[in-house]
Amino acid sequence: MHHGQDIDVLVSEVAPRDGLQSIKATMPTPLKLRWISALADAGLREIEVGSFVPAKLLPQMADCAELVAHARQISGLFVTALVPNLRGAQAAFEAGVQKITLPISVSEPHSLANIRKTHAQVFEEVQAVVALRNERFPGVEIEAGLSTVFGCTLQGVVTDDQSLAMAVKMAELGVDEVGLADTVGYANPAQVRRVFTRLRNELGALAGSAHFHNTRGQGLANVVAALEAGVTTFDASQGGIGGCPYAPGASGNIVTEDLVYLLESMGLRTGVDIDRLVAAREWLRQGLPGEALYGFIPDAGVGKNFTYAKEAV
Repeated sequence: MHHGQDIDVLVSEVAPRDGLQSIKATMPTPLKLRWISALADAGLREIEVGSFVPAKLLPQMADCAELVAHARQISGLFVTALVPNLRGAQAAFEAGVQKITLPISVSEPHSLANIRKTHAQVFEEVQAVVALRNERFPGVEIEAGLSTVFGCTLQGVVTDDQSLAMAVKMAELGVDEVGLADTVGYANPAQVRRVFTRLRNELGALAGSAHFHNTRGQGLANVVAALEAGVTTFDASQGGIGGCPYAPGASGNIVTEDLVYLLESMGLRTGVDIDRLVAAREWLRQGLPGEALYGFIPDAGVGKNFTYAKEAV
């Protein structure tokens, strides 16, 4: 957790990875670099800059090592990347990331469909990644990002017990934190409060971030429920890009601009300047012309009586 004393909630920007990897077009690297700089300049402290996967699978992510090198030069920015396996983890470690996130499906059918691995194979892989980190790259953090926690299009219902058992298993294998993701947009606030409360009770300091989708319009309601359960780190995507929306016209990921407004208006400090954040969209428009961008705040502006959250006295 890299909150520092001057913020209450860490907003982790995932658009350069989760957004770009689900868009067919590839954003030119020079524009990505300027975009990442603009996001950091708006006050974002953590950015997931890409994923370390074979370029032939995801050409959009081929420049990930270059983006890491650039982002590491930005003072005060914590640089993370998604990695699907040991080979990706090694590439990420060598590129200089400060944290990797391993996507772990609670639903075994989803795991098989997504990465063609059984749970037993996934556990072996996580163990190997942790061993490599411990041996050669101490200090780099490893997060297990549990997906399909709140339901799965393939398995259907995913029980709280299944999710918690997977979280505990990840902790036993040596990861530093366990985050929970609503991969398919099934979560509701009552479920979110319940599951994150249990996660904190069972894992303590290892309980990590929340990653919600707005596929069915529940994204920010789920954020408030997670806040009530003690969550202090949230993933979001500029313009709501990515997140595999299944419904036409629906955004997938929750919109960073709207999340920052929600938190600040509730008196929670994010360290992010909304005007600068909205201005950073310009690089997205240039890099992905014609791509739909979402968000209420960029369209409506902040309310007349809006004030940023104040320093705690």
